Amino acid sequence: MDVSPDLSVIVVNWNVCALLRRCLRSLLVVAAPSGEEGGIWKLPDGHTFEVLVVDSASTDDSVAMVRSEFPAVRLYASDVNLGYAGGNNLGMRESRGRYMLLLNPDTEVREGALSAMMDYLDTHPDVGVVGPQLLWPDGHVQSSRRRFPSLATAMIESTFLQKWFPDHRLLRHYYVLDRADDVVCEVDWVTGACLMVRREVVAQVGMLDEEFFMYSEELDWQKRIGAAGWKVVYLPTAQVVHHEGKSSEQVIALRHIRFQQSKVRYFYKHHGPLAGEVVRRWLLLHYTYEWTIEALKWLVGHKRPLRRGRMQAYWQVLRSGLVPGVQTGSGRPQ
Repeated sequence: MDVSPDLSVIVVNWNVCALLRRCLRSLLVVAAPSGEEGGIWKLPDGHTFEVLVVDSASTDDSVAMVRSEFPAVRLYASDVNLGYAGGNNLGMRESRGRYMLLLNPDTEVREGALSAMMDYLDTHPDVGVVGPQLLWPDGHVQSSRRRFPSLATAMIESTFLQKWFPDHRLLRHYYVLDRADDVVCEVDWVTGACLMVRREVVAQVGMLDEEFFMYSEELDWQKRIGAAGWKVVYLPTAQVVHHEGKSSEQVIALRHIRFQQSKVRYFYKHHGPLAGEVVRRWLLLHYTYEWTIEALKWLVGHKRPLRRGRMQAYWQVLRSGLVPGVQTGSGRPQ
């Protein structure tokens, strides 16, 4: 008889074998086999969960490692790069739990976090998504809760203006810095490194939009979830360590392109073509400025290898045009 777990943990991986191993160990360290067939584990409080790993055409030892060290994990090894949205959608389609946890492979789940999030959803039926408190490896709190971005926010966040005005009131509002880190609060959206969602929410609003190859897909998703009447909650009693960006370090230029393309697509989709085009052209101006600064530093002989690498990356961004929907490159930063 097929037994469905309470939770399906979905991990989409790309070339971070060592971090994936640590992630899976953190999930299973306090769990025990449930006694049911099909790779279901039981937590000390009785909650059950399964783990699905979707590997997006990794070229390292990730697939072999999962098969040899975690044989009960449900592994889906794709021969093409599915992206964050495509990989998680595959995992959600194959999952069986009443809740689903989208979890980056560069995370380590602290004891009690899974149960805390499930308990919160059990007792708050109007909440569709819950996100934990993310921590840096040194234990400091990592920003993970957001309000929806405005056009002004988009023109400051991750541009040279953020370097000039890092404590700007618009950024403080966007990053929800007016709320204490240890307070449970309703937010517009939580970042996709770790978020738990109800199955009925997915049935109602659909899965992640795969036109967002990666970045901003969780923003778009939670925008749709909120519009359907569900609440999104930041839950600091659940904690997850996030090493952040370990896949994207492998493909620097592509990380910039994917991140900014997705931002442009979000504004096209939710604010219209005019807003989307304003954001796209402003971002191209930003990268023109950054390329110029690096070129001037290169000309005066300051750390020339570093400047050359940055100039090449920024030039690739400019050549892409940041046109949403245009696939550039083959890596999947994370």
